[in-house]
Amino acid sequence: MHTLEQLRSGALAGITRLTLRCGLTEFPREIYTLADSLEILDLSGNALSALPDDLPRLHKLRIIFCSDNQFQELPGVLGACPSLTMVGFKANRIRRVPAAALPAKLRWLVLTDNAIEELPAELGERPQLQKLMLAGNRLRALPASMAQLRQLELLRIASNQLSALPDWLLALPRLTWLAYAGNPLCDALEDTLAHTPSAAISWTSLTLREKLGEGASGIIYRADWQRDGNAAPAPAPAAVTTPAAMPVAVKLFRAAMTSDGSPLSEMAACLGAGAHPNLIAILGHLEHHPENAHGLVMELISPDFHNLAGPPSLDSCTRDIYAEDKHFDLPTALNIARAIASAAAQLHSHGIMHGDLYGHNVLHDDHGHTLLGDFGAASFYDPAGPQADALQTLEVRAFGNLLEELLDRSGQVPPRLRQLQAACQQGSPRFSDIKEQLDNPV
Repeated sequence: MHTLEQLRSGALAGITRLTLRCGLTEFPREIYTLADSLEILDLSGNALSALPDDLPRLHKLRIIFCSDNQFQELPGVLGACPSLTMVGFKANRIRRVPAAALPAKLRWLVLTDNAIEELPAELGERPQLQKLMLAGNRLRALPASMAQLRQLELLRIASNQLSALPDWLLALPRLTWLAYAGNPLCDALEDTLAHTPSAAISWTSLTLREKLGEGASGIIYRADWQRDGNAAPAPAPAAVTTPAAMPVAVKLFRAAMTSDGSPLSEMAACLGAGAHPNLIAILGHLEHHPENAHGLVMELISPDFHNLAGPPSLDSCTRDIYAEDKHFDLPTALNIARAIASAAAQLHSHGIMHGDLYGHNVLHDDHGHTLLGDFGAASFYDPAGPQADALQTLEVRAFGNLLEELLDRSGQVPPRLRQLQAACQQGSPRFSDIKEQLDNPV
């Protein structure tokens, strides 16, 4: 975080990334003193509603963030910035996206949580676009020109007003991660999953302990669950023993829209996924929260588990980041791959697309135990429907990328596994076949 005082004094001369969060209502002209160095500009969390017409003076600017401001239109001047590849305007009041606002080199566009009803046809004329985040708007259709986006890999269109997924969308050759829950097209399926039978666990039977983690959709706490009643027990006399409380994890969902979609869709997917050894067990849904918050009570995962990878960076865009010293022996890599293929197969049989099948959503320990987590981008489909095969293809493609990352860190790999990886990245096999081939890798 930087300050206007630092900027005005010249203390920031030559920096490549500038972050200002100081209640700005106008674009600070002093930013132009950084024109020969500035590549990333973050003006999120201010009160801006416009950008200056001479913004292209920042000729090295590659990335701009203006989330949580007061824009009602995506500024047209963005399209005139010669080096701009990433644009992030989440949680504004944007209703209109003019064609002029789309930079020629656009690679990553974030317009989550706005009020957009229509996108310009020119969006399909941005051939480098890889990542498009549109959840939480009012879109009733996608422009048919998007069929030209042959580099598009990740698309978030959850919580809009879409009544169908166009066939051309599912035919995009590189589309891999798709989230579309919370649209009319899957209301009936989502409602069914949301009402999957599960135990009701009273808030008063839980004693929250430390925070374990926090994500876009909610906060996870360690908790003690007193299973023999609806309320936490009063202190017992010394001579009386109280049944031991069960250690659990409690996820309290936020009400706000995330980049993937609605937290309530995530909750529906978790409840509908069913029991599986490679999925985090759901013990029940939360009731009687004092603020009516939604939540899930889950098994408490051992601290020995850790994320397989880190999420994509601004530069990698759609691919995970692995620690340089991250390596596996081949049996461990195959155990992880088998576990994820098995979990994905179950999700598909239940009509659920994970939508975010990535290494950073895989937990594993040093003994080869593996869990697939984070259902924030999960979506719902009819396994017997006409688009089921095309939807499953996307998830298989994502698995192919994960398998590639595992094999790249596993030393010498049998050619058959590389052939399986390539086939998955083309979306051809299904998870039942994938698991069989992983069981016989030579």
